[in-house]
Amino acid sequence: MRIMEVLKKEQYNTTTHDLGFMMYCSFGNANQIAPKPEYKDILINSAKSLATRFDPKVRAIRSWDSDKEDYLVIIDNMMNLELLFWATRVTGDSSFYEIATTHANTTIQNHFRPDYSSYHVINYDPTTGAVQQKRTAQGYSNESAWARGQAWGLYGFTVMYRETKDPKYLAQAKGIADFMLHHPNLPQDKIPYWDFNAPNIPNALRDASAAGITSAALLELCQYVPAKTSKEYFAAAETMLQSLSSDTYRYAPGTNGGFLIKHGVGHFPQGTEIDVPLTYADYYFIEALKRYQELSKN
Repeated sequence: MRIMEVLKKEQYNTTTHDLGFMMYCSFGNANQIAPKPEYKDILINSAKSLATRFDPKVRAIRSWDSDKEDYLVIIDNMMNLELLFWATRVTGDSSFYEIATTHANTTIQNHFRPDYSSYHVINYDPTTGAVQQKRTAQGYSNESAWARGQAWGLYGFTVMYRETKDPKYLAQAKGIADFMLHHPNLPQDKIPYWDFNAPNIPNALRDASAAGITSAALLELCQYVPAKTSKEYFAAAETMLQSLSSDTYRYAPGTNGGFLIKHGVGHFPQGTEIDVPLTYADYYFIEALKRYQELSKN
């Protein structure tokens, strides 16, 4: 609860796109477990702050603030849209919903290659909305498939289908899932290398955070697809969770400051957070375990 108090002020933060991560993963879960009017107000204010970063010319939510001639949107931003859907349900204000779907449509149009792999960063012209550049920041190269970026996209478009029931979002999520699961460089234990095109595979570092996010997404996506595909997605997620639960990827209880998962890769090109525990690795691992437990009861 101490950290929740520290986080409260972020509801008015209009300088970041990560309000979905910051506020919905914290106050959103708190509001589900023990609803409070204060939590609801904080989340609505957070959605309003996030909505200020949407530009109707670009038809997307700005991710990183940058030079005025650039408008940067990253694939991670798909994870923040769930907060906007929640805000429309609670307030009845459809503008949040419209921003979320518009952003997702722009992302489908510009972030993805024909094989359903995604770029990390799209740089738009803020005056016209035209694409100026497609590149990566945290992946190996501009044309590589950064593993956590693929996971963010998979999770984000699974949420899009849940919230809208629009089949194009289901098709997008399936395409991303199939790209990842059928990729020749996906290891047998299903924990991806930090980039699917890292040059030193099989000696490249793994990114356990990508596996945690992917397993959580697959355990939802498997409920929306035909039986044969559902079994494939469930089995892949199960293998990921078994791997993450093994001594290879999980810290012994009570060690390492309470972190659960080893071998996360934050920003390899920048040399930061290399082969370390990451908060979001733990978060999505726990979410995946919860989903797995619920599905296993059925």
